[in-house]
Amino acid sequence: MKLWEKNYQVNEEIERFTVGHDREMDLYLAPYDVLGSMAHITMLESIGLLEKEELPQLLSELRNIYRLCENGEFIIEDGIEDVHSQVELMLTRKLGDMGKKIHSGRSRNDQVLVDLKLFTRHELKEIADLVKILFDELIAKSNQYKDVLMPGYTHLQIAMPSSFGLWFGAYAESLTDDMLFLQAAYRMTNRNPLGSAAGYGSSFPLNRQMTTDLLGFDSMDYNVVYAQMGRGKMERNVAFALASIAGTIAKMAFDACLFNSQNFSFVKLPKECTTGSSIMPHKKNPDVFELIRAKSNKIQGLPQQVMLIMNNLPVGYFRDLQIIKEVFLPAFDELKDCLQMTAYIINKMEVNEHILDNVMYDPIFSVEEVNRLAANGMPFRDAYKKVGLDIEAGAFHADKQIHHTHEGSIGNLCNDKIEALMKQILGEFHFERTEIAIRRLVDS
Repeated sequence: MKLWEKNYQVNEEIERFTVGHDREMDLYLAPYDVLGSMAHITMLESIGLLEKEELPQLLSELRNIYRLCENGEFIIEDGIEDVHSQVELMLTRKLGDMGKKIHSGRSRNDQVLVDLKLFTRHELKEIADLVKILFDELIAKSNQYKDVLMPGYTHLQIAMPSSFGLWFGAYAESLTDDMLFLQAAYRMTNRNPLGSAAGYGSSFPLNRQMTTDLLGFDSMDYNVVYAQMGRGKMERNVAFALASIAGTIAKMAFDACLFNSQNFSFVKLPKECTTGSSIMPHKKNPDVFELIRAKSNKIQGLPQQVMLIMNNLPVGYFRDLQIIKEVFLPAFDELKDCLQMTAYIINKMEVNEHILDNVMYDPIFSVEEVNRLAANGMPFRDAYKKVGLDIEAGAFHADKQIHHTHEGSIGNLCNDKIEALMKQILGEFHFERTEIAIRRLVDS
């Protein structure tokens, strides 16, 4: 069954090639296709394109289909082209020709656009929730180990004193900036394209504000041509937000792999969180962080993939855009998996509290001595030269009692400020608005 089917058969090989993974990808969108249809037919009844008695019957059956989707029982049958065709077929089986009326005033173009927006909006909330869980783990570890010093590095050379409070806290604050990207992506996503039809509107007197309100969108994509041009653009912008989060956890995963090695021994993973070797009985490999790093680096390539598919297309719809689904839709599950695993493993990570007992790290306190001499009146350049000569002569003795007090330093992490920033950013998403609208639509 195809919504566009006429009186001829498409070549089987052409159909295989053009359909590709569409049906598989459409399973991601099924519950959102039902929600979009519920809002659309409610609007159709309000403008006289559905009879009053037809609306409750259609809504009731769509709610049944929605429950199938929620329970993982929705399928796209063999021979059915896509999710839109499957939903319409299920309605016509139950309600006859009444089920065919749900397509009035829309195209599969704006139908899939609203599906993608609703799906993405939901997934962005789940990503935000998981980022917050990881953020909380990092803040907790930062506070727990705020007084445990470790070497800081530049050029992979020991440089200056750092602390586990700074290390864990740095990645927590990085996630707050990532959340700003996510918030921007959410706001661009949370606009309603329904009613743009094939990209040029409809001669029916559609009430687009009504569907916007029913689906809990902040506003609509007003210009119908731009609504269609937004396909690909939304995915690209969201992909940049996902890539920003992935960049943070990939970098942290690299640190963790390095610090877990015997040459560093800064952190340790519980043995049940490592894997072994088929030949070396002593090995406890940090595969979990290595896979987080690889998967996160893969996600960082997502914006470029989306961009290269959609970047040179002129105005209007093209089938090229379908291919974006194949790289975009699964990316959410992959990032969510990485976030969950990173939070879990950070919680289990053990810290070496005696790293600086090793005299090889004494030179990292040289700047502290330069600053002490400068604070006592010696010109900074003279102090720098004196300490440098002492180190070369083997006469430098490290004073490991450090006193950093400025904002964001070892002695003043400002974790409370970072937590307040994260709370503020999360509050500005206003997830509750969309949740209320969807529950009202589903439960009425």
